[in-house]
Amino acid sequence: MSAPTTTAPATATGTARLTLGKAINEGMRASLASDPKVLLMGEDIGKLGGVFRVTDGLQASFGEDRVVDTPLAESGIVGTAIGLALRGYRPVCEIQFDGFIFPAYDQITTQLAKMHYRSRGRLNLPVVIRVPFGGGIGAVEHHSESPEALFAHTPGLRVVSPSTPQDAYTMIREAIASPDPVLFFEPKGRYWDKGDVVLDAPVGDSTLNSAVVVREGTDLTLVAYGPTVPTALKVAAAAAAEGRSIEVVDLRAISPLDTATVVASVRKTGRCVVVHEAATFLGSGAEIAARVTEECFYELESPVLRVGGFHTPYPVAKLEHEYLPSLDRVLDAVDRAMAF
Repeated sequence: MSAPTTTAPATATGTARLTLGKAINEGMRASLASDPKVLLMGEDIGKLGGVFRVTDGLQASFGEDRVVDTPLAESGIVGTAIGLALRGYRPVCEIQFDGFIFPAYDQITTQLAKMHYRSRGRLNLPVVIRVPFGGGIGAVEHHSESPEALFAHTPGLRVVSPSTPQDAYTMIREAIASPDPVLFFEPKGRYWDKGDVVLDAPVGDSTLNSAVVVREGTDLTLVAYGPTVPTALKVAAAAAAEGRSIEVVDLRAISPLDTATVVASVRKTGRCVVVHEAATFLGSGAEIAARVTEECFYELESPVLRVGGFHTPYPVAKLEHEYLPSLDRVLDAVDRAMAF
């Protein structure tokens, strides 16, 4: 492999209007430039720039030793990343599509998630696994999965998903800087959504730990993350036209779960609907509904409702919009919650 380029372009500063995919690209560029131990690994991420071009231009800037095209072997990619992390590197792995992550499931849940605990805190594995996930792009089988709950159920893993370009930029940088392994679920149906991004914002870990209220309201709390946050905001706007005030909470992190922000919102509104693309059966919404019920039992005016995918394999492309939580399906849940 060739040596890294010695004249990598300086990272951008100020504010720029970027797509969500480009914001992730710029976040990884900034991390590569600031820390020589950061490297990217994945199938076709180098010369091609990835299937969605999220890594476009990074190999040209930083060289083949730091942006590595790997074989088609997800278990090998993650296993190699674990070894590199033990040697002091900060690998960022790309799983080309969500449905391809399962060959690496054993490495992630048996090794990556448990090494820190097994070593009694002596070893850290700062590995980021980027996963384009969710539907809405008309893809074929195994290309539109939402497996986030499988990993949120596993102790030792952070599981996060951005919904805006700003969060995408900040969260990928914070994930790479984190000492913990992070599953970074990227809503691929939202890769082309645009927004203003502050490129020189400080890097901490706030977006990996905290939910955020993205729209204030008083009548009902709508909880979402990743690809369903824009849908939730459209629902809130539609409900406002009917005189209903909907508060929208963007979780950002599924694990650890910021229960406090959700609970504070539900105590104010008295009602809660949770939305995600994954199947509702044993999905992350079930945990949120249980916690809200436990913490807000006496404030609730109606049962906590969930809207998500059905308990079936992801359908063929022409039926996916029947499967995904649409504006009408979520509004129906809002109507049912408000009927009490």
